[in-house]
Amino acid sequence: MELRQLRYLVTIDEVGNLGRAAEALYVSQPALSYALKNLESELGVRLFDRHAGGVTATAAGRDVVTEARRTLEQAERVTATAERHRRGETGVLRVGFEASGAGELTTRARAEFSRRHPGVRVEPKRFDWGQEVRALRDGRVDIAFVWLPADLTGLHAEVVHTEPRVVGLPAGHPLASRDGVSVLEVNDEPLMWTERAPREWVDWWAVNPRPDGSAPCWGPTNDNVEEMLEQVAEGAAICFAPASMSLYYARPDLSWIPLTDVEPLRVALAWPEGPQSPLVQGFARVVRELATAAVPGAQRGTRRS
Repeated sequence: MELRQLRYLVTIDEVGNLGRAAEALYVSQPALSYALKNLESELGVRLFDRHAGGVTATAAGRDVVTEARRTLEQAERVTATAERHRRGETGVLRVGFEASGAGELTTRARAEFSRRHPGVRVEPKRFDWGQEVRALRDGRVDIAFVWLPADLTGLHAEVVHTEPRVVGLPAGHPLASRDGVSVLEVNDEPLMWTERAPREWVDWWAVNPRPDGSAPCWGPTNDNVEEMLEQVAEGAAICFAPASMSLYYARPDLSWIPLTDVEPLRVALAWPEGPQSPLVQGFARVVRELATAAVPGAQRGTRRS
């Protein structure tokens, strides 16, 4: 059994279709089907049931895929560890974040840490839609600013930043000149969302269910911030985002309007539990100091159109 075969299994399970899985893996569909049959023969169990719509994991398949994911994550940790030693990067701190991170706190913390530790290279690592937690677990980053909600099992986390949420609208939208809107005022608007994040994360951002018990009007999906903003700008949908995105992603064809009746985003600083390097401890100390000293209201959202 090879890691390549385990990657095949995980992708097939995620996509649910051999043709689309083959495209994602950059292999031919016959080659992928052959590899799956060989692995099923080697293991002596059927992993997927084939049907007209694609494939569905069997009970055995679900268990095998779960272990395959764990094995791949461990392999990534091994590779990451070896790579750090190969490069001699003993003085590197990798800081994860997504989109606008924790607003100005993200950039200020890296700058202050670098000032205090001039011999350490701080590498910012951006991830899309909740993937910073996986990056922590598989060793691609040492510490990260995590948008909540998130599965923090096995991680130490402390909330260091909060900010209100805004709705992103195309510049010509009827609500684009408002100073604030209720989430119920955009109930009928198609809402951008992603299949790349955990469902709990998606529902929280979408405010699902809405205060009146209704569900959002689900619009197009996206894989990253840039795809989301392009579709909002062209009028295909709206999006919900933290207020700092109105500054970090200001565009003339977008308007950012404060949402007046939804809970704010909470951002946690997180790192794996257990003994930590002095670099992680030092960065956490800097973030705590800056967060404590932050001026109230510094992250208020402003409309950009």
